[in-house]
Amino acid sequence: MSNSDASAAAPQATSEVPAQRYTAELAEKIETAWQQRWAEEGTFRTPDPEPGVDPASAKKFYLLDMFPYPSGKGLHVGHPLGYIATDAVGRFKRMTGHHVLHALSYDAFGLPAEQYAVQTGQHPRITTDENIATMRRQLRRMGLAHDEQRSFATTDAGFVRWTQWIFLQIFNSWFDPEATAPDGSIGAARPIDTLVAQFADGSRPLPEPFTGRAWGELSPAEVERVLGEFRLAFVADVPVNWAPGLGTVLANEEVTADGRSERGNKPVFKRNLRQWMMRITAYADRLVADLDRLDWPDKVKSMQRNWIGRSEGAHVDFRVDGSPETLTVFTTRPDTLFGATYMVVAPEHAIVDELVAATPAWEAGVPQVWTGGAATPAEAVALYRATAAAKTAEERQADAGAKTGVFTGGYAINPVNGDRLPIFIADYVLMGYGTGAIMAVPSGDQRDFDFATAYELPVVATVEAPEGHEGAYAGDGVVINSANDEISLNGLGIAEAKATISTWLEAKGAGKATTTYRLRDWLFSRQRYWGEPFPVVYDTTDGRVIPIPDAMLPVELPPVANFEPKVYADDDAESNPESPLSRAEDWVEVTLDLGEGPKTYRRDTNTMPNWAGSCWYELRYLDPDDAAHAVDPAIERYWMGPRTQADGTVTTGGADLYVGGVEHAVLHLLYSRFWHKVLFDLGHVSSVEPFHKLFNQGYVQAYAYTDARGVYVPAEEVVEEIGEDGEPFWTWQGQRVNREYGKMGKSLKNMVTPDEMYAHYGADTFRVYEMSMGPLDLSRPWDTRAVVGSQRFLQRLWRNIVDEHTGEVIVTDDAPDLATARLLARTIVEVTAEMEQMRLNTAIAKLIMLNNHLTGLDAVPREAAEALVLMIAPVAPHIAEELWSRLGHPESVTYAPFPQVSDTSLLVEDTVTCVVQVAGKVRDRLEVSPTISDADLEAAALAAPGVERTLEGRGVRKVIVRAPRLVNIVPA
Repeated sequence: MSNSDASAAAPQATSEVPAQRYTAELAEKIETAWQQRWAEEGTFRTPDPEPGVDPASAKKFYLLDMFPYPSGKGLHVGHPLGYIATDAVGRFKRMTGHHVLHALSYDAFGLPAEQYAVQTGQHPRITTDENIATMRRQLRRMGLAHDEQRSFATTDAGFVRWTQWIFLQIFNSWFDPEATAPDGSIGAARPIDTLVAQFADGSRPLPEPFTGRAWGELSPAEVERVLGEFRLAFVADVPVNWAPGLGTVLANEEVTADGRSERGNKPVFKRNLRQWMMRITAYADRLVADLDRLDWPDKVKSMQRNWIGRSEGAHVDFRVDGSPETLTVFTTRPDTLFGATYMVVAPEHAIVDELVAATPAWEAGVPQVWTGGAATPAEAVALYRATAAAKTAEERQADAGAKTGVFTGGYAINPVNGDRLPIFIADYVLMGYGTGAIMAVPSGDQRDFDFATAYELPVVATVEAPEGHEGAYAGDGVVINSANDEISLNGLGIAEAKATISTWLEAKGAGKATTTYRLRDWLFSRQRYWGEPFPVVYDTTDGRVIPIPDAMLPVELPPVANFEPKVYADDDAESNPESPLSRAEDWVEVTLDLGEGPKTYRRDTNTMPNWAGSCWYELRYLDPDDAAHAVDPAIERYWMGPRTQADGTVTTGGADLYVGGVEHAVLHLLYSRFWHKVLFDLGHVSSVEPFHKLFNQGYVQAYAYTDARGVYVPAEEVVEEIGEDGEPFWTWQGQRVNREYGKMGKSLKNMVTPDEMYAHYGADTFRVYEMSMGPLDLSRPWDTRAVVGSQRFLQRLWRNIVDEHTGEVIVTDDAPDLATARLLARTIVEVTAEMEQMRLNTAIAKLIMLNNHLTGLDAVPREAAEALVLMIAPVAPHIAEELWSRLGHPESVTYAPFPQVSDTSLLVEDTVTCVVQVAGKVRDRLEVSPTISDADLEAAALAAPGVERTLEGRGVRKVIVRAPRLVNIVPA
């Protein structure tokens, strides 16, 4: 039987089953009834803070999930893992007296709905709303404690209005490197009017080409041209990923490693197009520095630091021989300048065409290996560019394979010694990194050394290498061969040489010390229909950008008859995008009065990427119905404002807990932090960061099976068999199939849905199983057959309190015996600690131990029963509500106080050390009661951290228990 065979494993309700037995049928009745009551009574509605409440003293908890994209496929059992965990945390926090805010919304713009509209003609809004309804139904049936009054979709007009408003705040801002942010950071966003005032009063000189002119002399178009060089949102000609076969520009994340579109598998080309950009690079230093103040996984912080890629070095200007042009490079090793023997620029670099035009024929003596066999520089460059264009950025930068290039015919002059350096183009240099040009020092870089060897270029050592060393040397040492008539670096160490040459370069006007970043400005335009329209228009006479007044927001999408962008031949790299919005001529050409009387303007036919909505949705949960603010400042301060910690340090503020997948570790989190910091600098929010604590949950994975053709077969129909060698194999309809482990999905035919789990087991069983599968931050294998274990736990819990035949409560009011009291006290303390640390699997294991103990009693004491119900409530809320009600409590368990131990003497108990082995090797030790049962000791051992790390999701074949001192686990 397959691990996905739900129906075969689940016990089925029949007419003979007593009405009060806890079956899937009874679970459904209980769960839907309580869900209806919660909705009617508004159990999970979160009231706004009372006016005048001091945020610093508020016992509040803002809980946040990475909000979902409403897929037409609906949910599979892997999707709710994080949602169940945050729900359990939120319920626990309510029971410990916290004012909890927990809501869920939908990231509803995006390409999938638009692609479906192209295929079917159905408007993306209809598709999106249907998908949201399906997801809402599935999530509600799970019993999630969300405040539904705070729910929205990013496509809602009220949300779009404020997304556009935030865009305009960014557009109307500039980054002043000398300003001080509210938290004391140097460099901050300021209103663009402050920059205009500096230009107007002459305190800031106008940039080229307007130097010497007065601000008042500039035309409106010239004013906008100047401001566009400073705005945090601006329009520029930039290289983009153009997929002619789809008719749209794609984000980097939508392009596969082999240079094709993720959707449709179409070729993708680099094109320069006029696009909206976000100047996120201005915040690079603050984005790096503030990571140290966040309670995030170290892995995520490292990923963000690497993405931003801060490097200290120098910009060096190389004069182009015979031309007024200058070729600027960034190098982290300016001390090696005397060893530069050639230059390399990206094939797309603008200077290449100028070099080729200035050199119609090869100069005498040019080695043939430099020319690629071409008759002229123009021919050589054209041939090489064609080859480079067929490669992806990943292929161009891959370490494997020889690095190739071709000479452009031009030379640059080395500023330190006057040497004439040939300028090559090579595809391993990209325009998107640095300046798109490098100085090559083959003695210090192996890639440059290999290139120099292949193209017969000189190698000049600048650092003394160890005796006998061959090839490039990038280690430490004394500088050599680095002197001219004005400066000598010889004999210096590398660090001193860097500082010395940087000072000299700046004095000569040939460069200066600088810091650069791998981070590039954020491409913010999409040639799509299903996205937020830009809240700007363009003057039809001079093309300048004019923002739409706040009173005219939102700018809504017009109806269109055809959602398909203009599609070209897959290989038509020179074609131009044409958005579906361009067909809405009555919308594109619009007459407005923007202060100059009624005039005709042209709207932008691009839309924002779906990152826009996810950049700020955490703020809208706080104040979803506010028509005057994106979020009321006082409400934001209460939920997200900085807090002073016990050690006196002040946090950045933000959501108290943000849970989601590590796949969003860079882009979404980086973009959100950027938007939030702009809003912080401008005084719209009090929190420096949007998310204080981040937790990345693992994934639920599953086995999939393929036949001899490599075609996936239904996992639920696969049978596991044991061969003569004792090893398992798998068959489907009598034929052997291959098993693979990884994702779950419809295309893999191994998808198990929450709806199946609800039908066969109930939502509470599903929730308990997902939370007990292992540590929340690790991936784990799905096994439907194992779900019955969680169901049996809840059935025992039910039987301990309710008579299955009569439905009467059977607990006793007698005080618990000493052993029970001690176990109960210890369980309360341990479960509280596990819940605080989000170790839900071990919390459940301890509750199972307590429940098993109670099962062995003649009668269950009410004190123990009620405490157990309260402790299981965060994970299995429906059965907890039902049992709490039957135990005589009219109020919901949602806000009942979590149990506490009043008699601490019960926690003092003799223990013995139990050694836990996996495959005969000691992996953990447990302190347990001398009277612990085999079943309880087995549960505790399987939940031990050392065991979980060792098994890493593998199944268990056998558990040998020798209570209380030894457990040996045999992996599957």
